Amino acid sequence: MKKACLVIVGLFVLLVFLSIVVTVAGKKGGSGEKIALVKIEGPIVVSQSIIDELEQYREDPTIKAIVIRVDSPGGAVAPSQEIYEEVKKAKEKKPVVVSMGSVAASGGYYVSAAATKILANPGTITGSIGVIMEIPNLKGLMDKIGVKTEVIKSGKHKDLASAFRGIGKEEREILQNVLNNVHEQFIRAVAQGRSIPIEKVRKIADGRIFTGQQAKEIGLIDEIGNLKDAIDLAAKLAGIKGKPRVVSKKEPFSILNLLTGQEKAQLLSLKDAFKWIQLKYMVY
Repeated sequence: MKKACLVIVGLFVLLVFLSIVVTVAGKKGGSGEKIALVKIEGPIVVSQSIIDELEQYREDPTIKAIVIRVDSPGGAVAPSQEIYEEVKKAKEKKPVVVSMGSVAASGGYYVSAAATKILANPGTITGSIGVIMEIPNLKGLMDKIGVKTEVIKSGKHKDLASAFRGIGKEEREILQNVLNNVHEQFIRAVAQGRSIPIEKVRKIADGRIFTGQQAKEIGLIDEIGNLKDAIDLAAKLAGIKGKPRVVSKKEPFSILNLLTGQEKAQLLSLKDAFKWIQLKYMVY
């Protein structure tokens, strides 16, 4: 029993030690004025945690600038718009610099467009200014297996975009008008955020993607550079002398992630995954 207790105490001490090591290693270098680093990674499904971070750093007088690291293929319409608006608010009070990772397309570009400056790697995939709605049609399958749905509704369009039947001409027109309206919102947001004439944005807003180098040539980003370059630029715009101190939201410590080398691994919760399924298929 005594030996078992010693083993347990030893394991506890080891865990505490590893936790301290990870915490120290997770701190960014620099001891000067502070720059906040916000990460937007993966599909943009929900926005509240990012909004909370941006609001916190916007109102914190010790934070002189904000760098947003975007590595996202896009996501839902409303969350992308909410983050865009929060970036605009932050930009009014202090410099906001976006650093694009492997991909910052569609909704990933939408949230970036409001920043003071945007940097990307030469091979970053960005752009994809457009909206898509994909609706599965299971009618043929349902007919084959002899399953029929009975629908009771309050209006003829209440089951619009149902997966259990095809889309009629009138319904397709309604859905197309909705997408056109949302697409126009996207175009106007890019034009406003990037100070680009709206007609110029329309010419490239057909869903096509660009490399970082191509995006720079047409004005969708400002400079070619990595995350360190973005931090240096943010410090310069904020008038910070010397090396800034970079602060970011603390990730919860996980011994499993530490052992597997996935300290920054992020998975959608079941709640968020279910919400993603419920998005009515319309995404950036």
